[in-house]
Amino acid sequence: MKSHHALLLRVALVLGLFTTGALFAGQAWADPLPGQIIKFQQLPLDGAPAGGLPGAYTGPYFNTNGLPVPLPPTPSTAPFPGHDEVSIAYSTTTAPNVWQGGAGVPGGFMADDFADRFITPVVHVRWWGSYNGTAPPVGGGVRQFLISFESDVPAIPPSPTNPNGTPSHPGTPLLNQIVTLGPLAPGSGTFTETNVSPPAAPNPTDGPLFQYNAELKTPFFENINAAGGPQPNTVYWLKVVALADPTQTNLIWGWHDRDWSIPDPLASVPPAVSPGENIQGNLANGQAVWHFQDDTVSGSVLVTVPSGTTSPTVQQTGFTPQKYIDGIDGPGTAAAPDISRFSKDLAFELYTVPEPATVVLLGLGGIGLVAIGWRRNRQ
Repeated sequence: MKSHHALLLRVALVLGLFTTGALFAGQAWADPLPGQIIKFQQLPLDGAPAGGLPGAYTGPYFNTNGLPVPLPPTPSTAPFPGHDEVSIAYSTTTAPNVWQGGAGVPGGFMADDFADRFITPVVHVRWWGSYNGTAPPVGGGVRQFLISFESDVPAIPPSPTNPNGTPSHPGTPLLNQIVTLGPLAPGSGTFTETNVSPPAAPNPTDGPLFQYNAELKTPFFENINAAGGPQPNTVYWLKVVALADPTQTNLIWGWHDRDWSIPDPLASVPPAVSPGENIQGNLANGQAVWHFQDDTVSGSVLVTVPSGTTSPTVQQTGFTPQKYIDGIDGPGTAAAPDISRFSKDLAFELYTVPEPATVVLLGLGGIGLVAIGWRRNRQ
């Protein structure tokens, strides 16, 4: 616990340093905020090369564990639009603080697993989705999202008593929070929505693709190991669910899937996590399909904010593995299945802040560059 609080203080210091630096520099808040670095990345299928999306992360790429610095993502070789899976829950006028999706009512949840090599916490989440071919209702689209980090329940292989086995799925909710639509600031608990579809070619299946950036009100910390310190390379699950107001009965929102042709150089790999980020197979044309760990799953969800509190509780049931769709997510047809043979991932990124020691080194480097420039100008 002591190490946990120490890390929290270090993260607060880092956020303070970057906030102060941004203010002195006169910078406006961006997506993500200044000083935040990426720690996990699954880019969306959008029919465009990597880096073509507005606001695409361009670095720095470095790792606080001292592992090799990963390179920026390679260009996409999957010119497919991808699709969204419904992830939304609805409230009613009689129970505005209770949202339900699935289990006999519309909606449900989507969740995907992740593991990274960093020891610093998640402070910012970026993901992609759309309104599944419908236009956002008059007055706006999603105003609230549930973001939930959960433990991992590993898969159980088939056995005589369980012929189909049991897929891995989210377990205990570790950190639940609701983010609301609004300007971003450190620890604000708000999110932004930006249309990032190519103007001339919106997704033919789901309509315009939207990019979401959320500043967590409470950071998500890595697991604590036996020595009392943060432990990287631990598998968790991320759940993102749109929360419809009682007046938004016709709202539909879905989470977009990953570009399987681009590996995530930040994700955990064997032997720390097995199979981790891996090539799960090859298409008929020999092209590799990248995938992290296990299947994305869907199910039913019940979100409740108890009276007098702001922290939601989450209940979930029915974990159904998801696969890609032929002709939309990749090559293949009903007569000759191809991409549909593979488990799918969802598109999202996780951001953290570096340790203060790293910040100081970066700051000293910046001061050195300024000094060199000053000397040259004097000469």
